[in-house]
Amino acid sequence: MLPRIILLLTAAVWTCAPAAAQTQPLLPEDSVTRVSDHVYAIVGWPNVGIIVGGRATLVVDTGLGPRNGATVARQAQKLAKGPMLYLTTTHFHPEHASGDAGFPPSAILIRPAVQQEEMQARGAEFLTMFSGRSAQFKELLQEVRLRAPDVLFDRQASLDLGGVTARLMCLGPAHTRGDEVTFVEPDGVLLPGDIVENKLVPSMPNADSSVTGWLAALDQIAPLHPRFIVPDHGTLGDGSLIAQERAFLARLQARALELKRQGTGVDEAGKLLAAEFKTQYADWESLGSIPNVVRRVYAEPAP
Repeated sequence: MLPRIILLLTAAVWTCAPAAAQTQPLLPEDSVTRVSDHVYAIVGWPNVGIIVGGRATLVVDTGLGPRNGATVARQAQKLAKGPMLYLTTTHFHPEHASGDAGFPPSAILIRPAVQQEEMQARGAEFLTMFSGRSAQFKELLQEVRLRAPDVLFDRQASLDLGGVTARLMCLGPAHTRGDEVTFVEPDGVLLPGDIVENKLVPSMPNADSSVTGWLAALDQIAPLHPRFIVPDHGTLGDGSLIAQERAFLARLQARALELKRQGTGVDEAGKLLAAEFKTQYADWESLGSIPNVVRRVYAEPAP
C-alpha cells in the first residue's frame, strides 16, 4: 500500500492535527503529511520528520521504541528516491531516540556529541522512567538496546541529500543539553525538536534545562526565517511560531524574576504564575509545566 499523502494547501490546515495523536504512543502506519517539496511528517507522539532527496533520505526522530522505529523506517523507505538512509534525533528522550533498532543496520545515525553524552549518562534512567508510565510504554521499551552513532558532530553538520540540504545544528542547552534543530534548504522548513512548539508551555523537567539557553536558541534560529515548522509535539505551523514562543517564555521569565526580587519563594511563585498565565494564555496547553520553568528562572543567574 502506498502511503497516504495529505497535501497542506492553506495555513488553516496546519492547526488541525487530531488531539489523539498527541497522546497515542503508537505512530500511524501509512499516513504522512506533506509539508513541502522534500519534507514529510508523521504526525503523532512525537511528530517525526522525513526529508527526501534525490540520493538520500534523512529521518528526524524514531518514535518510542523499536516498533515505532520500524514504522518510521518503512514510511521513509516508501518515500525514498535514493539508496542512502540517515537518522538523527532531536534529543535523547525515549520517544525521540529509543526506536533506532527498528531501522535497518545500514542506516547512518548522526547526532551531536553532547546529546550522545547525555544518552550515555541518563539514557537508561529515562528508559526506566518512561517504562513505568504505562503497560504499553513498558512493552514498547522492553529490552531496548540503543546503538552507537556512526557520526558525531559538535555544533553543526550539513547533509547534501541530492537537491536538498539538511543543516543539523546543536545550539546549546534548552530543553536538554544536547538539543538539535534541523533546517531544510531550499524548502525553508525547520524541525526544531522541543525548542519551538505551537502554544505548548516549554518543558523544563530538570536542571539540565535552561530558560536563558532556550531564549538564546530561539534568537539563533529566528534569522533562518523558516516558512514551515514541524515541532516535535503539537500541531505544525509557520515561522511565526518562533516569535510566539519567545514572547511567551520572555514574559514568563520577566514575571518570575520580578517575584524573585520581591522575595517570593519559588514554590509560591510557581503557583502564582501558573494561575496568572492560565488566564492570560487560556488557549495554551501544558500550563502545568509553568512551575518547572519558574524553578529554572530562580536557579539561573539573572540576565
